[in-house]
Amino acid sequence: MRSSGLLLHVSSLPSEWGIGDFGPPATAWIDRLADAGQRWWQFLPLSPPGRGNSPYEPFSTFALNELFLSPDWLVEDGLLQKSELPAAQPSSTRVDYPAVITLKHGLLELAQTHFRGAARPDLRQAFDQFCQAQASWLDDYALFRALRIAQGDREFHAWPPALLHHDPAALALAEARGQLSDLFDRFRLGQFLAHRQLLRLREHARSRGVGLIGDVPFFVSPDSSDVWAHPELFLLDADRRPQFVAGVPPDYFSADGQLWGEPLYDWDALRRTGYQWWLARIGTVLSLVDLVRLDHFRAFAAAWHIPAGATTAVHGEWRPGPEADFLAAAQARLGSLPLIAEDLGLITPDVIALRDQFSLPGMRVLQFALDDDPQNPFLPEHYPPNVVAYTATHDNQTTRAWYESLGEEARRRIWTCIGHPIEPTDAAWELIRLIWESKASLAITPLQDLLNLGADARMNWPGRPLDNWNWRATPEHLDSPAFERLRALTRQTGRITP
Repeated sequence: MRSSGLLLHVSSLPSEWGIGDFGPPATAWIDRLADAGQRWWQFLPLSPPGRGNSPYEPFSTFALNELFLSPDWLVEDGLLQKSELPAAQPSSTRVDYPAVITLKHGLLELAQTHFRGAARPDLRQAFDQFCQAQASWLDDYALFRALRIAQGDREFHAWPPALLHHDPAALALAEARGQLSDLFDRFRLGQFLAHRQLLRLREHARSRGVGLIGDVPFFVSPDSSDVWAHPELFLLDADRRPQFVAGVPPDYFSADGQLWGEPLYDWDALRRTGYQWWLARIGTVLSLVDLVRLDHFRAFAAAWHIPAGATTAVHGEWRPGPEADFLAAAQARLGSLPLIAEDLGLITPDVIALRDQFSLPGMRVLQFALDDDPQNPFLPEHYPPNVVAYTATHDNQTTRAWYESLGEEARRRIWTCIGHPIEPTDAAWELIRLIWESKASLAITPLQDLLNLGADARMNWPGRPLDNWNWRATPEHLDSPAFERLRALTRQTGRITP
């Protein structure tokens, strides 16, 4: 069944609290999608972001971002009083992360006080059950965050050796957990409340016929509870620092390649465990959403290993990943594979074979269709049904800004696809129309493209460490007549579910 949707991260939703959240801003957005005939909402990873506020470098791959807690729903649960909320602020077009962190963590601290004092019995029981069910990752995450604060917000590699080397039986860790019990419990409570709110949001989405598409980054941050608690799963030195770091060789985005800096996996060690940690992280995300995008899918076939200390990603080597062995294990555990393979970048035949062996839909990004090759797989006429088609992703320039940057020859190639010349003001809509008309079973466009926004609305510049991930929509954006136009196109192209 053909369908369509929009790409927008939770942080980008308009709200009164400096950042989007799982509460009324998200339910209103889901209603907007449903009214526009859209079947899917895709967002970026929901984990707590670390370095550079990137959702692809989280403090934990299992945890949710406490900044997405809805103050309004905390009031509904009796964990905040309306009088304790700050004055509502006009929704800005940028997330001020330092201000939002101060606000949301202050509200979580207040919620913890109310929870300890007079929480409803059903909330206490649900919290205890959550902590027991999620203990395998939750306790490490909560202690990691508490220790990080106690250590002056330093990365864990700079902690004293007794804390750096995670040993659950070590006296130092037991003492730290006792001394930091208030912070430890606060982060556990934050996770319970975030999961509770996201599950409530998912039920609302289901009631409106909207599915949620989550995202699992392939790599994890070197400064994360995952690496701290499970060093045996990564290629690390004696000081728990990466021996090799992740990235990609020179590509569409950068002549020097992209140097991401995350540690690489020890796949032999993971294989000996039956890939339990990896399967658990996918299963955790799937318990909260309906479909998952597997970021950097090509690394399941082979990953680019860059020696630690390198200043660019030019020099490295491809080393094999787990290949079909892992996906077969995932299929056996999950029963099915509701996954999207992010198969962009330098894709070799082994990556395509791996994707097709498990019938996973790949991705087609229309902005990548501009070269002289009439067989370019990103041209809409070459889309098979089992793909997800995009005008752009969070890593691309907005389509309007991208089109404005093109030369005359490149624009003419676009005109050939469309069938007539277009002005920059029409480019985003015409490319949306192309992928909606294609054979792709699922078509998705970023909200920025639907609204025909320019370069200021870009979400991420790959390879740039600062000033990313902070764009936000405004309430006026969500009132745009473009949604009615999208509904008409969706109906016309047979993508509205009866």
